[in-house]
Amino acid sequence: MATPSKPIVVEWVGGNFVVWDFEASRWLYANGFYGMPIKVRKPKDLNFNSPLVLSPIEALYLLDKGVISIVDGDKVLSRSEVLSIVKSKHKLFNELYTVYCDLRSKGYVVRSGMKFGADFAVYVHGPGIDHAPFLVEVLPMNEKLDPVDIVRAGRLSHSVKKNFIIAMINPATNEVTYISFNWFKA
Repeated sequence: MATPSKPIVVEWVGGNFVVWDFEASRWLYANGFYGMPIKVRKPKDLNFNSPLVLSPIEALYLLDKGVISIVDGDKVLSRSEVLSIVKSKHKLFNELYTVYCDLRSKGYVVRSGMKFGADFAVYVHGPGIDHAPFLVEVLPMNEKLDPVDIVRAGRLSHSVKKNFIIAMINPATNEVTYISFNWFKA
């Protein structure tokens, strides 16, 4: 991702990370499909004139990349202040963030997978260009997985024609391992 000449200002307001500048909103969306334009359900092109709302993971990621700065009123928030905010949003935030960063480093576009019952929907090219071929669920290394949950995930992912993948993080090395399930008829 090319970095803008100066960080894009994102405001922490009302529990959301908002990019008010329309040009900056379009730039972020065009350069990685970051955020969701307000009142634009599925942007078909980059001609939207709307603020952009970033997810907590996207906000921290873009802050870490030096693409954005985050303000709360007149105060510029430090990374540790932003981390405190985003960690309060999800109990597995560290694991989710690690997997998100790993997938982004591999060139994938990573979006929320909530509507599919997964942590992430992962695209090769991006929403509106292709369909997400992967649904990724982040599972802590020491957590048990109920076989019924695997069947549920498999049925859902199969019905929407996506591969179901479990991502696990080795706590000693912070390395991500992906396990993909293939479904077949016996």
